[in-house]
Amino acid sequence: MPEPDDAEVGGPATPRLRINCGKCPYHSCADGRKFGAVRILLIYPEFPDTFWSFKHALKFVRKKAALPPLGLLTFAAMVPPEWEKRLVDTNIRRLRDKDLAWADVVCISAMIAQQASVRTLLARCRAAGKTILAGGPLFTSASEQFPEVDHFVLNEAEVTLPEFLRDFAAGQARRIYATEQHADLSQTPVPLWELAELSHYGSMSLQFSRGCPFDCEFCDVTAKFGHRPRCKSAPQVIAELDRLVAAGWRGPVFFVDDNLIGNKHVLKTELLPALIAWQRSRRCSLPFYTEASINLADDAELMCLMTAAGFDTVFIGIETPDAASLVECNKKQNQRRDLVADVKRIQRAGLQVQGGFIVGFDSDAPNIFQRQVEFIQQSGIVTAMVGLLNALPDTKLYARLKREGRLTGKSTGNNGDGTLNFLSRMPSAQLVEGYKSILRRIYAPRSYYQRVRTLLREYRPAPMKVAVDWRHGVALAYSGLRLGVIGRERFHYWRLMAWTMFHRPRQLQLAVTLAIYGHHFRRCCAAIGV
Repeated sequence: MPEPDDAEVGGPATPRLRINCGKCPYHSCADGRKFGAVRILLIYPEFPDTFWSFKHALKFVRKKAALPPLGLLTFAAMVPPEWEKRLVDTNIRRLRDKDLAWADVVCISAMIAQQASVRTLLARCRAAGKTILAGGPLFTSASEQFPEVDHFVLNEAEVTLPEFLRDFAAGQARRIYATEQHADLSQTPVPLWELAELSHYGSMSLQFSRGCPFDCEFCDVTAKFGHRPRCKSAPQVIAELDRLVAAGWRGPVFFVDDNLIGNKHVLKTELLPALIAWQRSRRCSLPFYTEASINLADDAELMCLMTAAGFDTVFIGIETPDAASLVECNKKQNQRRDLVADVKRIQRAGLQVQGGFIVGFDSDAPNIFQRQVEFIQQSGIVTAMVGLLNALPDTKLYARLKREGRLTGKSTGNNGDGTLNFLSRMPSAQLVEGYKSILRRIYAPRSYYQRVRTLLREYRPAPMKVAVDWRHGVALAYSGLRLGVIGRERFHYWRLMAWTMFHRPRQLQLAVTLAIYGHHFRRCCAAIGV
């Protein structure tokens, strides 16, 4: 397809940055910089206050954000080494005018939930006259909605970035670089962790694979990354961990794969044995957590290997206890199962289960709200992320609802904000109120703390020697004051602490952590009127 002309995109298709000066491929070099150097400012937009932001919980450990921008840090490692690079994560600190003044090019990557912050940042960059480069899930799904952007590097940057860099160096960069080709992850470099202020984050992030063998109707993972999981080699992952440790990191690491167990063979024969050996070579282990599908419960050997490698928590998309709704959304891996028994099997193997739940399927009956509450309480899933069904771009759900004429707007990218972007079968007012009733009940102090005890009774974590962090002591003291004295849950808080000391003393830190999470979840619920 031909590229849109200048009038259509709101600006020139080639960079406003002056290039091809005759001395170097990128700029005039008038400021004395070495030939070929471009100053690129990597900007990460702010997240709204969501379930997964852990904004209110992070204050207890003096952190500012849950995770660093892994995509931008990996992208930074792909651009020419002679380019000067800086990162501004607006979840950590504000973007200053002098940051923009320093830059020749700004690069923004974002998810759909960050779109409000994106528009504010783009306006500032445009006003400052900067060349704007953008990528990531938000722009891959909706590049036409952002005329301020000069160049889009979409899909997987390992494939699209090299062509952009060649054209940019020649002064012939197009506006859109996109592909359906999937990247060879053996070519993915180690992220430039030195650009990030690591001490401000609650966890670090690392990616082993992309893609998922399943095809849930509401999920866009397979549309973006395919059905065949592609993996990095074990040495690549170990190199990333070594770089993190060298940068001073001693805390938890989130394997951000949408389904870590998508390629079980490579996981069991290559990555997990390498992680086990790496952990044993260290004085202190790094705790790992990740996402996986419920069929993890079928493989005792795999769960044993994961806990031996340092995994202690796994997020699983449970979605719904309703069989008809599971069929409707093509969640085949969850069908014909005793899901509560599966969850407890995983917990007893040493993996805390965090769960995702959805209401709003066409098959949902009015009793779904009570059924969801009962399932969550019985399973002991403390961190239960319940959301309203949303139709994301590039999903089969979106395409179906569009054909049926039921789409009513764009998704916010945050299915926990109480909004719908389609006409539901159940009256929308009933659905939204039922959704809020679930949150009201599962995050009420009595129900929440009961669920923590249910988990602690089942959970059998593997012994692990982790680095001592002074922030844990601060969190314990602050939680005792904020939750145990000031909070309305103070009776339940001290009851849990006493129960844990008598029955599960080695899990006291986890009990405190989960109590703090409950505070965060209740604050998020209050923000949407629950």
